[in-house]
Amino acid sequence: MNQTKLLARRASLLSLFVFAAAVVCFAQAPPEVSKVEPPNWWAGHSINPVRVLLRGRNLSGARVEAVGASVQTGLVRANAAGTYLFVDVHIDRSAPPGMRRLRVTNGAGQTTEAPFEISAPLSRAGRFQGFTSDDVIYFIMPDRFADADPANNNPSKSPGLYDRSKPRYYHGGDFQGIIDRLPYLKELGVTALWFNPVYDNNDRLNDRETYPEVEGGEKRPITDYHGYGPVDFYGVEEHYGSMAKLKELVEKAHAAGIKVIQDQVANHTGPYHPWVKDPPTPTWFYGTEEKHLSNNWQKWTTMNPRATYQTQRRNLEGWFIDILPDLNQDDEEVRRYLIQNTLWWLGTIGFDAIRMDTLPHVPRHFWRDWTTAIEREYPTVNVLGELFDGDPALLSYFQRGRTGHDRIDTGIHTLYDFPLHYALRDAFAKGQEIRKIQTVLAHDFLYPNPDVLVPFVGVHDMLRFMNEPGATTDGLKLAQTLVMTTRGTPLLYYGDEIAMPGGGDPDNRRDFPGGFPGDARNAFDERGRTPAENNVFNHLKLLGRLRAQLEPLRRGKSFDLYDAEQQYAYARTTGTSSVIVVFNNDTKPATISFDVTGVGVSRDAKLAVHLGTASRGSVKDGMLQITLPARTATILTEK
Repeated sequence: MNQTKLLARRASLLSLFVFAAAVVCFAQAPPEVSKVEPPNWWAGHSINPVRVLLRGRNLSGARVEAVGASVQTGLVRANAAGTYLFVDVHIDRSAPPGMRRLRVTNGAGQTTEAPFEISAPLSRAGRFQGFTSDDVIYFIMPDRFADADPANNNPSKSPGLYDRSKPRYYHGGDFQGIIDRLPYLKELGVTALWFNPVYDNNDRLNDRETYPEVEGGEKRPITDYHGYGPVDFYGVEEHYGSMAKLKELVEKAHAAGIKVIQDQVANHTGPYHPWVKDPPTPTWFYGTEEKHLSNNWQKWTTMNPRATYQTQRRNLEGWFIDILPDLNQDDEEVRRYLIQNTLWWLGTIGFDAIRMDTLPHVPRHFWRDWTTAIEREYPTVNVLGELFDGDPALLSYFQRGRTGHDRIDTGIHTLYDFPLHYALRDAFAKGQEIRKIQTVLAHDFLYPNPDVLVPFVGVHDMLRFMNEPGATTDGLKLAQTLVMTTRGTPLLYYGDEIAMPGGGDPDNRRDFPGGFPGDARNAFDERGRTPAENNVFNHLKLLGRLRAQLEPLRRGKSFDLYDAEQQYAYARTTGTSSVIVVFNNDTKPATISFDVTGVGVSRDAKLAVHLGTASRGSVKDGMLQITLPARTATILTEK
């Protein structure tokens, strides 16, 4: 082939290539963005740049530029399907608040724009406070507490999920209902509020029809009224109310002197999250909807020095109850997303602390990174971790200040005291030895800081106290006395203040009587409660008042003074004042005697009785002798 023909052929091929490229560009669909996460950020934040996740269509090969002052974009990366873009957004420290835009341009020059806001930071005064042992936490399931806004019971976005006659559907409780009951909480002595996650949950009913429940193979519809199945980590569940109403709730709680603890989930999403069928990265989840491990609840594997990766996998990678998609915190984008999401909620709403779900099913290195990021931006915010187990050795392994065999300190400030929970149920409901409680507390040496643990009578994942075999209101009052006088920050579960009954899930999540239109009575009011309910309510109210008045009950060191099969006594002392708490769990009166000189009580002190009908105790030569009626407790101080 001569030179002229060769050049002509090359020119022809080049023309064909240019024509084909033009056809491709002409046929390429324009980019679309349907979701921006996070939708806003702050100048001067400890995270800068912020990694923004854009969800949409036709995003392959796109570039992104910031439109507006004091903002620039950096890294841009699309997933293979062209449905997600990861974009680094740099915000100048002096950037003024206001709306900006992210302009997405594809290879054909087609563009779309997505809003992105630089927000003014919330004032830190009266926010991000953390909770302490001075507080009393009250736990609410928003859907089951009070319905003050019927307009959000059956939203157009998610119709058909509301039905009070069905225990696993929405019942109508909402943010406004909690706002309206803040005076009730103040009367009870509550100073901190924890409620279930407020993330937007699924909008469909029975798409999958049912899924297996843990207990007895029961099946249930997927409605996620409880909040633990998010489909949008940046949205608010519309059955509860709006983002604005959530902000109002937190602001009004703060104005009433009540802190607010946000419930968060970092282990999993709900089964209907868009990520499940279209993940942003190939390793966003451990496994897929069609092929994944099922969680086997073996929490010990994460602290077992003999454990290998293969023996830990089902605990860390298994899908909770075999259906909640397990997020892969070893994926760098997942890690960034979750950390930023936590900080976004804190900065947007002004929460004071975080309650974190399913602690042991997430890699410990993630908790270290996560808590470090929180402390860097909000150093006074603390974290309450859920580790559903009765072994103090396991709980203590996850508390801040304890470095494990993996050389990791999780940074988790405190945990629910499940071991004490089980012991007090055995003693005060089932009538077993009260010594079980002292045995649990004797393991406090395992914790880096046992004085910040959170003792409780019940929560939403177990049958209520009154449904335990042998439970009585006298036993419930004993359990409440222990929780309100022992070390740590006491937690109350809504309805326990009126001895509400309830079996396993969902019966343990009954509607609070009087919180819903058409209720036969209103237990928020003394006149609507039965005599037995008022007896328990007034007992707990008194305990709240005593805890506020007597500093040792909140901050004192703990010393065991007497332990027997059914009697137990301990002191809480600050060094300048002391409180003595005595229990008789027996079915008959008991007279006991013990030395109190080592806890700051005078050798011949006269004592004041603050609780119960105990015979007035006397101290002679340092020995306190006291008689208690059957199944009662007393609280004593020196006059």
